[in-house]
Amino acid sequence: MVEDIPKGEPTQATILRSAHQLFVQQGYHGTSMRQIALKAGISLGNIYNYFPSKEELFVGVFMEPPPYRNVFPALEAAQGGNVEELVRDAARRMIESLGERPDFLNLMFIELVEFKGKHLPQLFHHSFPGVMTFVQRLLSLEGRLRPIPLPIVVRAFVGLFFSYYITELLLAQQMLPEMKQNALDHFVDIFLYGILSDTPAGR
Repeated sequence: MVEDIPKGEPTQATILRSAHQLFVQQGYHGTSMRQIALKAGISLGNIYNYFPSKEELFVGVFMEPPPYRNVFPALEAAQGGNVEELVRDAARRMIESLGERPDFLNLMFIELVEFKGKHLPQLFHHSFPGVMTFVQRLLSLEGRLRPIPLPIVVRAFVGLFFSYYITELLLAQQMLPEMKQNALDHFVDIFLYGILSDTPAGR
């Protein structure tokens, strides 16, 4: 029986949609190609005409259409007249965009736990140029920026974003109120200014 599959949807898209739902619900190893075929309403043999293996099907789910692609329009739409304003607006927009796709974390955990990050270089290839463009825009604005290599700024910004997003999803129910109040603003403050009130002499 097919669930939540629009009529007339192309077969490959139907397979991807069905696999996505099952992978998120059951994990990669807990989902069989037979289950995916049943959910998609097609024969098991027909799946292999589109995806030669279950791993290739997972990669298709992981990469297309990936929730993280919502981040790039969010970055492009971010506004700010200086570095601080732009970073705060970008972080807010990114969190909002991924907040609409909680399945992203499930897929990422499958990738990290069940595949040991095997397909992350492919994700990096797609995402890095977009983030680099944003950071180049960031560096063009007025602000007191330290001479840190651009790739490191990119890595730190992505780390800020995911550390907030993942801890918010995993620990929200257990957090003390003090850990939640204006949390994103504080994360951005740490990214921009660190945790020290003054910079040591000579640095």
